[in-house]
Amino acid sequence: MSALKDRLRADLTTAMKARDELRSSTIRMVLTAITNAEVAGKEARELSDDDIIGVLSTEAKRRREAAVAFEEGGRTEMAAKEAAEGEVIAEYLPAQLSEAEIADLVAAAIEQTGAAGEGMRAMGKVMGVVTPQVKGRADGGAVAAEVRKQLA
Repeated sequence: MSALKDRLRADLTTAMKARDELRSSTIRMVLTAITNAEVAGKEARELSDDDIIGVLSTEAKRRREAAVAFEEGGRTEMAAKEAAEGEVIAEYLPAQLSEAEIADLVAAAIEQTGAAGEGMRAMGKVMGVVTPQVKGRADGGAVAAEVRKQLA
């Protein structure tokens, strides 16, 4: 079994004993998402830590988007709840890359693919190289924005 999944289960038990409602409900929700990912497809499989980080990234992104949507809709209490859940999930993700680190990775990928003079047509090539390097450590939208900026 994955070490990250074991850590999540142990932390769930700790949160339940401490009567930490937010933390226990968030970890339960994440474990459910992991289980759903394991049984999706033609046959059930055990997820690796990398696969689990992918699920966690997706869940964190959902929380960020929901928080923004609630904030825009004037539902500040719901936005705060979503943001708090996102912070709990972020504890299990690898350290996020800074904008400068993303810019450096994108610049290296552009040089590696020889896409410097091609403009926006090379976006797919560059994203194909950068995406595996930043998986779980940076938001795809931020990476795409940096690629656009450097290719323009």
